[in-house]
Amino acid sequence: MMKFSIVKRYKIFFAITITFLIIGIGSMLFKGFNLGIDFTGGSIMDLEFKNPVTVSQVREVLKEKDLGNAIIQLESSDSNAKSSKGVLIRTGVISDEQRQQVMTDLKSKVGDFAIQRVENVGATVGSELIQQAVMAIVLSWFLMIAYITIRFEFRFALAAIVALIIDVMVTLSYFSLFHMELDSSFVAALLTVVGYSVNGTIVIFDRIRENLKIHRRSESMTEMVDNSIWQTMGRSIYTVGTSLFAVVAIFIWGGETIRNFSFAMLVGFSSGAYTSTFLAGPLWMMLRKLKPGRD
Repeated sequence: MMKFSIVKRYKIFFAITITFLIIGIGSMLFKGFNLGIDFTGGSIMDLEFKNPVTVSQVREVLKEKDLGNAIIQLESSDSNAKSSKGVLIRTGVISDEQRQQVMTDLKSKVGDFAIQRVENVGATVGSELIQQAVMAIVLSWFLMIAYITIRFEFRFALAAIVALIIDVMVTLSYFSLFHMELDSSFVAALLTVVGYSVNGTIVIFDRIRENLKIHRRSESMTEMVDNSIWQTMGRSIYTVGTSLFAVVAIFIWGGETIRNFSFAMLVGFSSGAYTSTFLAGPLWMMLRKLKPGRD
């Protein structure tokens, strides 16, 4: 039974990728990002309720005011506490009138409380931390290039990094297109994607390297790469599938505070599976053909 040739149809996959990246980059340039509280600062309300309340009770009220992404922390010595009298609420920048409306609704729908502190706060994720995150990503790319070059060859490394850059750009594009909030957890998710996405590519490249050693002249390079991809397909599906099961569960049931984090990983892991399977092998072949004498 003849398998579907991925390499022969590389132009289709390249076209799909380039089209989406153009749309994503256009969105980032003209629409920008929805920066969260960590980047822009906001307002903080420290309240002491008469009776213990839960995070979900407070969040339901905030959702009605379009503040569902607010950071809500229970002030309790027990880290596993489900309810507490003390509640710390951090929102984006809101007016005094909006803040008063929120407090009025909290008092009528959740319970009476005393105000401990109300103030405006600055951004917790400063430009220095953002620069450090970017440097960490770029440094990881250089280290990956060095490692893959030593273990395989430079063309493998270059193809892997191009695929990885695409994964990062796809994740950023989704957050820009859907205007999802970027906060400190997104930075952590992006670094996780960088570490995870290269794994599938390395598995395929390892099989290509092994098949190169026993490559027959009767078998074209296209067929060899296709066979390598299909030989690792089962492992790739199992690995990505089990990871996505966990990420989807976190996205659905993890709550509002980590939804953006889980969505970033969901997009990044899915993109990683796509680039590893449909782009990395053809990219390596294109780079290989640049060297004279290669078929």
